[in-house]
Amino acid sequence: MSSARKLLGPWMLTALVAGNMIGSGIFYLPTELASVGSISLLSWVFTSAGALLLALVFAKLSTTMPRIGGPYAYCREGFGEFIGFQMAYNYWIALWVGNAAITVALVGYLGVFFPALHTNHLLAFFISIGFVWFLTIINVLGVHWAGMMQLVTTVLKLVPLLLVGIAGLFFLKPHLLGAFNITGKSDLFAFSSGATLTLWAFIGLESATVPAESVDNPKRNIPFATIVGTLIAAFVYILTTFVMMGLIPMEQLAHSNAPFAEAADVILGPVGKYIVAIGAVISCFGTLNGWTLLQGQIPLAAARDNLFPEKFAQMSSFGTPAFGLILTSILITLLLILTIDKGLIEQFKFITLLATLSSLIPYLFTTMAEIMIFKKYPHEFAGKKLTGSIIIAILACVYSFWAILGSGQEIVFYGSLLFFSSVPVYVMMKRKHELLSPI
Repeated sequence: MSSARKLLGPWMLTALVAGNMIGSGIFYLPTELASVGSISLLSWVFTSAGALLLALVFAKLSTTMPRIGGPYAYCREGFGEFIGFQMAYNYWIALWVGNAAITVALVGYLGVFFPALHTNHLLAFFISIGFVWFLTIINVLGVHWAGMMQLVTTVLKLVPLLLVGIAGLFFLKPHLLGAFNITGKSDLFAFSSGATLTLWAFIGLESATVPAESVDNPKRNIPFATIVGTLIAAFVYILTTFVMMGLIPMEQLAHSNAPFAEAADVILGPVGKYIVAIGAVISCFGTLNGWTLLQGQIPLAAARDNLFPEKFAQMSSFGTPAFGLILTSILITLLLILTIDKGLIEQFKFITLLATLSSLIPYLFTTMAEIMIFKKYPHEFAGKKLTGSIIIAILACVYSFWAILGSGQEIVFYGSLLFFSSVPVYVMMKRKHELLSPI
């Protein structure tokens, strides 16, 4: 591949990782965590540590085999093409369903400036698909443009978040943090509840590994972006939650519809609400751009291995997987139709939660794929000390398993059905590519 296509440098990649993790969730998580108490700050530390373990696994694998597809490529190498296909299948579904959810959140925040978007669902739908297709075009035009967009939007989204976070330290009321556990149950229960709420915040830490072929010096830049991006996200999440809880009484924060807006009002006055709303719009827009970049890369990698239809492997004149990008955005558009009818929105929320679980499953498999790769290629790692990497992989596996359990029985049940649905699809793809013997 020509070097001209390797257009993502370290800071674009870091913006991809941090930007994909810091999305709409940061604007409502303080409210969710306030129902637990300030003990949830310890929960943040715990989930940040778990996310960092996963980041270290992905960083190590990217130095060993920087291949397009990230978790798909690692799982296929470690466990074979069947498991690899299941990872690609689930991850791809999570991408386009997740992008639909991000789009809904984006238009919701835009409604602060254009209230009609909250009442006119048809108008909101057309604005939503406008964002989807604008960013699809940007990504079809080239990874460089998508990378630049990601870098700019990540910087812009961090400005209001850090402004509220850092400035808020000067307005803290330390006694408010004394509401340590307001659940009425044990500290262990409160800590676990907070950790369950925060575990979704780090979905996307693997983002730098997915477009590996479009990265300059991937063995250096992918690990750098993965670890630094995860640390940036952890810092922003912990800082802003700490400030929210130190500015607004816990009971009030737990019932707030716009915690950042309330905090900004304390710090900046009435104009703070609009600054936060702008930050939320930019945050969602940047996150949508980052995930749009990935939505063509996973099916591209699987198609090259004859596990997805070959059309997904076709590249445009811009060197991008245009077919995968466009088809995925068509699916997003169809899913957004659910948001036109107010009665279907709850169903839509359930689907997006299910898709988030589909992102956690590849994490679990990737942690063990690393150990399998160590065993598969002993000559590659001869003389290298792998004990530390194996311990990190095992701890990351335990964390991933706990994170899946934390999503709840109902979601795990339906998530398992989605996972198993990949089996007949895999068989059909194998037959299509004449990889099975005739029956």
